[in-house]
Amino acid sequence: MRRRKRQGVSPVADPRAQITGNLSRLVEPVLLYLLATEQAHHGYELLDAVRDFALTSTEIDIAAIYRTLKALEQNGYVASTWAPGSGGPARRLYRITPGGREHLQRWAQVLEVRGRALLFFTDLCRKL
Repeated sequence: MRRRKRQGVSPVADPRAQITGNLSRLVEPVLLYLLATEQAHHGYELLDAVRDFALTSTEIDIAAIYRTLKALEQNGYVASTWAPGSGGPARRLYRITPGGREHLQRWAQVLEVRGRALLFFTDLCRKL
């Protein structure tokens, strides 16, 4: 059966379309937030902070953090540099870019809409 094409903005033209495919883990918006607020700067710091937010019940591992950071960097939302480690190997330090701040705001919009939809749905279920 052939699907009907949705009318409106095409996914390519809508920057929020890229976000909706990443909703399951919610790692990306939290990483962007942490970098924007300068609460964490390198992988393991970010891992601890992401786990503290608990936006998902899925276990977040360091590989997911680094995969997400790599994708964010490839898209120009995050930049990194190498810095000498204190008594250990050099570490990659991450910072958010202006484009990353804009992307975080798009995430906030998507999450706000999704949050309202979830609250509406749970309210409907409670009324049964």
